[in-house]
Amino acid sequence: MSDLLRAVDPILVEGWLRARSLARGLPQPVLDHGGLRVDTHCPTELRRYVFARPLQGLRELALSISEPDVFIKLCGTEEEMRALLPDRWRIRSTSCMMIGPAHPDRSGPLPLGYQLQVDTAGATTAARIVDEMGRTAARGFAAELGDVFVYDRIFTERDHRRKGLGRTIMAALSSARTSARLTDILVATADGRALYTALGWRVYSPYSSADIPSDA
Repeated sequence: MSDLLRAVDPILVEGWLRARSLARGLPQPVLDHGGLRVDTHCPTELRRYVFARPLQGLRELALSISEPDVFIKLCGTEEEMRALLPDRWRIRSTSCMMIGPAHPDRSGPLPLGYQLQVDTAGATTAARIVDEMGRTAARGFAAELGDVFVYDRIFTERDHRRKGLGRTIMAALSSARTSARLTDILVATADGRALYTALGWRVYSPYSSADIPSDA
């Protein structure tokens, strides 16, 4: 196991998952097989299991599952995930968990024709940028829970990219933080990683995802 993975803190991963569930209106995670289970009950996902480290419990769990639309997530590499899975499982993607800088970026003014809308309700915040026709150009969500502040579902529509809108969304969400001592955390795709790296974020851990294909 790599030094990076040995350093992954299960408490931080649990905090991230709890705040992510809050941001998405999902049930809070529960302990299961040494990891955490979220019963998502979404059209394309029945539930997901999240493991902070490669464990024997992950292998035992994977052996017990035969249905599609159940996902196992691991703070680990694709190779480490594959070593724990039966052949019927497939690696769907490998992203990365990232930690934000101590002093988050503050965005400049929006390009002409765009408007930022921010809505905070309790511990959750939604930010949206609309174009001059009122159509969503970029959006993102965040939630604060305990010692973590989670950024989630950050997205810019293709026709509006390379205009700094993602940076503005991140800054708008960051402004909802109630304390400078919170740990900013998110899971980034390969495309998103470039934006977050430019904003001073650092990779905390690989984050791999696997499921059973419906035709398996």
